[in-house]
Amino acid sequence: MSESAQSANPVTFPQAFLWGAATSAYQIEGAVREDGRTPSIWDTFSHTPGKTAGGDTGDIAVDHYHRYRDDVALMADLGLNSYRFSVSWSRVQPTGRGPAVQVGLDFYRRLVDELLAKGIKPAVTLYHWDLPQELEDAGGWPERDTAYRFAEYAQIVGEALGDRVEQWITLNEPWCSAFLGYAAGVHAPGRTDPAASLRAAHHLNLAHGLGAKALRSVMPTRNSVAISLNSSVVRPLSQTPDDLAAVRRIDDLANGVFHGPILHGAYPETLLAATSSLTDWSYVLDGDLRTINQPLDALGLNYYTPTLVSAADADPTAPQADGHGAGEHSPWPAADDVAFHQTPGERTEMGWTIDPTGLHDLIMRYTKEAPGLPLYITENGAAYDDKPDSDGRVHDPERIAYLHGHLRAVRRAITEGADVRGYYLWSLMDNFEWAYGYEKRFGAVYVDYATLARTPKSSALWYGRAARTGSLPALETA
Repeated sequence: MSESAQSANPVTFPQAFLWGAATSAYQIEGAVREDGRTPSIWDTFSHTPGKTAGGDTGDIAVDHYHRYRDDVALMADLGLNSYRFSVSWSRVQPTGRGPAVQVGLDFYRRLVDELLAKGIKPAVTLYHWDLPQELEDAGGWPERDTAYRFAEYAQIVGEALGDRVEQWITLNEPWCSAFLGYAAGVHAPGRTDPAASLRAAHHLNLAHGLGAKALRSVMPTRNSVAISLNSSVVRPLSQTPDDLAAVRRIDDLANGVFHGPILHGAYPETLLAATSSLTDWSYVLDGDLRTINQPLDALGLNYYTPTLVSAADADPTAPQADGHGAGEHSPWPAADDVAFHQTPGERTEMGWTIDPTGLHDLIMRYTKEAPGLPLYITENGAAYDDKPDSDGRVHDPERIAYLHGHLRAVRRAITEGADVRGYYLWSLMDNFEWAYGYEKRFGAVYVDYATLARTPKSSALWYGRAARTGSLPALETA
C-alpha cells in the first residue's frame, strides 16, 4: 500500500490498546551469581559444552540487572505504554522452596516502581523456563511436587508486587518447557524422554491452576491472571484424510494438551488415545482438572509462524521443517507418523516463514475457543541479521514490514469481533536467544555485545510512533 493510500485509510487501534515489548529474565538480566541467586536449569544447560551456539551463556546477557533504569527510560522515550518481563525464580527463591530472598525481590520492586514512574504498565510473567536447578535435581516438571513449589513461589511474588502490578501471567509457553526441554532435549534441562514430557505438560498445567489460585489469594481482585500459550496454527499439506489426521495429532500436542484442561477442564480424548503407548495418564489425579480449569481474566497468545504437516509418507522428498519438526529426538510424542514441511514464502533469520494470516487465524480461533475472554498478543517478532551502518544507525526495514503485516492482522481480527487488548513485540532488545546464543537478533533495540550499548533500530522508532499515535505509520516513512 502506498503512503498516500495508507494516509487515507490509516490502520488505527482502540484508544486503550497496550503497545508493549517483552523480555525474559535469563535472556537479559545477567548478574547470575549476585544477591543470592542460584543456578537455574538454563545456567546449567548453557554451561554444558555443545548445548548452545558458541558456548554462549546468560551470565552477563545484556546486564539489565544493573541497567534497568536506562532500559526503562529507553522504553519511555520510544512511547511504549506496557512492558512484559519475567521474574527469575532462583533469584527470588534460590532453592525453589522456602522463604524469599528479599534482595532478589527488591530488584523487581525497583523495576516496577521505575516503570510506573514512567507511565509504563508492568506485566509480570512468573515462569519463563528458568526452573531452579535444585527442583530439576529433584525431578523437575515431570514430578508433581514442582507444581506445588510453583504455587508457593507465585504467592511470594504476588504478595510482593500485587499491589502495584495488575497484569499477571503464570507460565510462558509451557509447550516449550515440556516438549523442547523433556522430549527433544534442545532446551533446558535437555532430557529426551517422551513419556516424561507428557507428565511435565500435566504438571505445568497443574502449576498454572495452583499458581492462579495462589495469586488470587494475596492480590486485589482488580488484577488480571492469564497464561501465555504458543499455540500452533497447524495446517495440512493436502485435504486427504491422512493429512487431516496428522493435523489433529499435532493440534492436540501443540494446543489441546494445554487449552483443553485450562479452558475446558479436560484433555482431548484423541490426545489420550494417541499417546496411550507412552503413558496411561494415571498422574492426572482426582480434582486436578478442576484445579487447572481456573477462571482466566485474559489469555496471552505468542505467534511467529504457522506449522505445515502431512502424513509421514505423503511426500518424502519435501523439505522438512527445522527445529520443532525434525531432529534426532522429536518434541512430538507418539507422532512419528507425521511429517513437518517448510511453509512457502519469505523467511526470517530463524528460517521461519512470514505469514501474518496465521496470527489472524490464531486470534479468531481463540475468540471462538474462549468467547468473551480478552486476548493479548504477548509475543510476536522476527530475527534478522542486523548490523549498524557507518553512522552507527541500525536500519531494519524487514522487521518493520514484519511488524506492519502482523499488526494489520491483529487489527483485522479486532474488526471481526476479537477482543484483543494489547500487543507485545518480541523483543525489546537483542539478547541471549536460548540455544542460539547471541547469533539471532530479535530486538527492536540493537545491543553491541562488546560494550552493551543500546541503539534503537529503525523498527523501534517505527513501533514507537505506532504506540504514540495508536495507528500504523506508513512503511515508506520508517
